[in-house]
Amino acid sequence: MSLLDGVPSVLFVHAHPDDETLATGALIAELVDRGVRVSLLTATRGERGEIVEGSIDHAVDAEGLSALRETELRRAADSLGISDRYWLGTAPARTVGQPAVRYRDSGMSWIEPGLAGPAADVEPGALALAPLEQVVGDVVALIELLDPELVVSYDHGGGYGHPDHVRTHEATLAASRLTATPFAEIVSEPGSGVEWFDLDHRLSAVTRALQQHRTQLTVVDGDVVHSGGQRHAIPLSMGLRHH
Repeated sequence: MSLLDGVPSVLFVHAHPDDETLATGALIAELVDRGVRVSLLTATRGERGEIVEGSIDHAVDAEGLSALRETELRRAADSLGISDRYWLGTAPARTVGQPAVRYRDSGMSWIEPGLAGPAADVEPGALALAPLEQVVGDVVALIELLDPELVVSYDHGGGYGHPDHVRTHEATLAASRLTATPFAEIVSEPGSGVEWFDLDHRLSAVTRALQQHRTQLTVVDGDVVHSGGQRHAIPLSMGLRHH
């Protein structure tokens, strides 16, 4: 049986705007086409993301970039057909009775090609520094409200090591366990216990969504080119492993 058989609603939990499309855009488009209600919880605004040269015609600070990335996320989510979007720390993705909190992008540094680690200058308010119990409580609040049949987020390494991805995995897995909600982690290669999805037929949907994240990447000849120059094919295959 597929993890997705008979599943009417799925909650995806991601760290930054554009992660939803890069890591799971093809699967989201597939689920939406099947009639599944897809919700998205995003942990930070991606304030520390590098900006693609020429993508905007003026200099912006972290708050300005946050606003731009919020708009990009909304457009990408609409393009993919996501029903509901939420920000971690803002009701209803906030522990009941607690004031809203804005988790900030923790930044990262490259340890080696394809593997990230903590930034040297993590700022106060960063997601990676937030108490895990607090972050878990915020995710629990949204899961209890939405009552999804499946929650999807990163594996224990956060995909490529970004501290915000790792913290998002930790909090989402813990919240799923506390609410007895099935959890599946995103896997980049086929393997034991992995349900693999080849979704080449979702190319147009994923391309449209990627093009909304113009401050962070460009789509060139079927490839994604990131602000730092990294280039790879548009991601159309991925796996899920029930945790």
